[in-house]
Amino acid sequence: MQLVIITGLSGSGKSVALRALEDIGYYCMDNLPATLLPEVVRHLNSTGQERLAVSIDTRSSTLDALPDIIRDLRDSGIAAQVLFLESSAETLVKRFSETRRRHPLSGANITLAESIRLEHEMLEPLGNVAHRMDTSDLSPNTLRNWVKDFIALDHEGLTLLFTSFGFKHGIPLDADFVFDVRCLPNPNYEPELKPLTGCDRPVAEFLESQPLVLAMYEDIRQFVEKWLSAFTRDNRSYLTVAIGCTGGQHRSVWFTENLARHFRDQQHQVLIRHRELE
Repeated sequence: MQLVIITGLSGSGKSVALRALEDIGYYCMDNLPATLLPEVVRHLNSTGQERLAVSIDTRSSTLDALPDIIRDLRDSGIAAQVLFLESSAETLVKRFSETRRRHPLSGANITLAESIRLEHEMLEPLGNVAHRMDTSDLSPNTLRNWVKDFIALDHEGLTLLFTSFGFKHGIPLDADFVFDVRCLPNPNYEPELKPLTGCDRPVAEFLESQPLVLAMYEDIRQFVEKWLSAFTRDNRSYLTVAIGCTGGQHRSVWFTENLARHFRDQQHQVLIRHRELE
């Protein structure tokens, strides 16, 4: 059986992710108590159900047991993958205010901001064993596509995720390494390049003609190559490398595309995200 466990902060898009999996044939269950998961898996497995997706979060009073349950399921041969959705506190406050939903941890003596902070602390142990996904600036459609990309991965080895972003919109919450390329020549100041992106050939030619750009690319590539084996030995499933420029349109996109191409050519499993373009 293929099992996907969706967890994370309230308001971060867990319902959208669950519906995306339902659309591609997963049997889906929302708000499942953690300790019931092994029983549900056994029952559905015995009926021939091959794909199951469940949402488990702080609404479950037995959440603390989930890391051990996941380990036991994996030891028994179940391909259990964990997807952890998170968003910035500012984004979550805005979403709850706009929808007028009540946060599951809120009450008479705790504010919305305090509820979000408490929930983050409660879920952090799960974030350490999951693929983290920052949904702060994502549209529902982009989130659905990212979830489907995650499902398509071969989860046996380490997956390298390269993401571009703009510093003026904040650093991705799910980044393991962050590299700043704002010091490099900026195509945005060239009128003919301004409307283009780092995926376009004229922008690539401009950047590739700059010695500083090529030097920094080599430094970043060598750094990731040097430490990749250490993360593999640590049994990490995912490593997210974030490249940031000012707006996330030109330089960071070029770096992301080229780094991803290099490591894919080295037979690594690679995902690409361009946060500001998407």
